[in-house]
Amino acid sequence: MASVNDFPARGKIIKTQDHIVVFAPTNTNYELHLTDKSGLDGIPAGMIEALLRVSGRKIWTVKSGGNFIEPIFGPPRKIQGRIRYLDDQQMVVQAGTPIIVALPSDPAAYDMSHGMLTVGDLVNVSLLPGGTFECLGNAVAK
Repeated sequence: MASVNDFPARGKIIKTQDHIVVFAPTNTNYELHLTDKSGLDGIPAGMIEALLRVSGRKIWTVKSGGNFIEPIFGPPRKIQGRIRYLDDQQMVVQAGTPIIVALPSDPAAYDMSHGMLTVGDLVNVSLLPGGTFECLGNAVAK
């Protein structure tokens, strides 16, 4: 059975400071500032795999558009992309890199004007502050 752990982000750590990791996902120009949840000791140099977690504030289903993370530099505030995994508490959105989104519990946080949430559909998510980074180790070439 699939889980959110099956969708790690690949990239490199640019810098760390005061429990904040600046992570650059592979094949992007993003520099995401995330709170470290893995402990920085022993994080390997070079390409790594990590789980990037955020909490959704408001979710919209959208008909068209690209995959993005906003802003390009800093803590993520908004993402848009295709749903790769979905359960009743979280989803993985491919927004330039896979990002695990904790779903809001308030029904008013959902605007489903273009259908219900389903795997493969495009969503736009406004995020709560406080994205986290969990290092899984060296990236595996695919």
